[in-house]
Amino acid sequence: MPSVPSTKESPVKSPVCPHAGKLLSHSNGDAKLREGSFPLNGIEKLTVVQNPEDSSKTIQINTKNASPERKWIRPDLPSRCTWSLGASKASFFLLPEPIGDTPMVRINKIPKVFGLKCELLAKCEYFNAGGSVKDRISLRMVEDAERAGILKPGDTIIEPTSGNTGIGLALAAAVKGYRCIIVMPEKMSMEKVDVLRALGAEIVRTPTSARFDSPESHVGVAWRLKNEIPNSHILDQYRNPSNPLAHYDTTAEEILEQCDGKVDMLVVGAGTGGTITGVARKLKERCPNIKIVGVDPEGSILAEPEELNKTDKTQYEVEGIGYDFIPTVLDRSVVDAWYKSNDEESFNMSRMLIRDEGLLCGGSSGTAMAAAVNVAKELKEGQRCVVILPDSIRNYMSKFLSDKWMVQKGFLREEDLMVKKPWWWNLKLQGLNMSAPLTVLPTVTCQKTIKILKEKGFDQAPVVDDAGLILGMVTLGNMLSSILAGKIKLSDPVSKVLYKQFKQIRLTDNLGKLSRILETDHFALVVHEQIQYLTDGSPSLKQMVFGVVTAVDLLNFVTGRERRERSMSESTDEL
Repeated sequence: MPSVPSTKESPVKSPVCPHAGKLLSHSNGDAKLREGSFPLNGIEKLTVVQNPEDSSKTIQINTKNASPERKWIRPDLPSRCTWSLGASKASFFLLPEPIGDTPMVRINKIPKVFGLKCELLAKCEYFNAGGSVKDRISLRMVEDAERAGILKPGDTIIEPTSGNTGIGLALAAAVKGYRCIIVMPEKMSMEKVDVLRALGAEIVRTPTSARFDSPESHVGVAWRLKNEIPNSHILDQYRNPSNPLAHYDTTAEEILEQCDGKVDMLVVGAGTGGTITGVARKLKERCPNIKIVGVDPEGSILAEPEELNKTDKTQYEVEGIGYDFIPTVLDRSVVDAWYKSNDEESFNMSRMLIRDEGLLCGGSSGTAMAAAVNVAKELKEGQRCVVILPDSIRNYMSKFLSDKWMVQKGFLREEDLMVKKPWWWNLKLQGLNMSAPLTVLPTVTCQKTIKILKEKGFDQAPVVDDAGLILGMVTLGNMLSSILAGKIKLSDPVSKVLYKQFKQIRLTDNLGKLSRILETDHFALVVHEQIQYLTDGSPSLKQMVFGVVTAVDLLNFVTGRERRERSMSESTDEL
């Protein structure tokens, strides 16, 4: 595989990796980070604050007297890789055990259910040491950086990640003695946080909703930390050529060996794009007629043509795949077709793989397999489709493995789980006696809001804008803990302590769904939808606050109804 030309002369005379020169741009030395610099919009200082409840960390940003430029390297720069089909190949690069040489298994029951004629095989990447396909690139990036003279003993590794690359890097850092800081969005599972913490990594969480080029995103925060911490390096899986090279040199070779060189279709979920790029390049060289299918979740923009990405969704629950930018290492030219997946089919397929095939895989594995059973219908008997299963169930024990979580997210119907339901289960929420909602504007001070909540006997209130649209929730507990921790002042507006991790429920939903929500949450926000017409005449669906309901409200309704029915029954008996 040809090398990637560097933009500056490398001080390393004979790097082991032909791409090692490119890695020098990750150094904390005299490399100029001019690419992607732009005004910081008033941000001066980023502070990492320890969360006493779960030992995770949050970000505080000071917006006064900001530096005029932000130093970072965009993760979506055009690739300078010179690979082309038929070009000369680099030498085979072997990763040490127990990373690599993962098993390939035949899927037996699922193809029959979906009427497939071809052979369906799955490469189980969760057998790697850290539990995912990302172990391959993590070790490769670290060792290439060491050979290039970038990483030295005592240095710090920082990486923005959805978790699995972070686990792989933390594993390597634990063995090799580096400090490791992992920056990842809030939506990623607590199981990943626990594993990272056990490996000695420091964890920083960022808002899931932040765009990749925002200073508050996991990418932006990682670069800010890198610029502030001496001898720190971002190995940068989004740009690092070692990412696709690891798969070109190992994953693809293993697939070819395990399939005796015969593969007709490859189905891979796309995140950074390193897996699909590296594997597809090698397979296209050795199997010219192979069809490469990339899988991209709804809400992501990786798929082509662009029309496939048109959707109102901006977020999704599946972790580790999909992005709101095109990573540098993703070579979309090697992908022959794209499949857009959704959360429901992904998680239900993951559960099916576990139940019917005995494969303890994660959510993105279900995404890839759900795509495969659809696109592989075009294959004939005697042909072969390979699906890569990226990670294991370990990271998602509290998510799609849980029936309650699946029901709460709308991916599973409650009636499919319960044989006998209480009498009130299917009653609509409209039957609850809910008082008029108490709402506050985002400009109201914390001091005033605390006073109002105490006077009215509420623990929480929705925060809405002037048009009545929901911005978030504010709770007494959240405000008081933030004030005591010194994060906010009493005079600050409640917009600084908005709580957005709350559940919403509609008036048309049943009390059973409310009951499930209240098993894990203290309250649910009751909303009703209205159609609002904009100035151009186009309709827009808006959610408005109807009320806040708690477990006490549900309990009062159930006991009150039972008490009335008991009284009526006793009166009838007396007659």
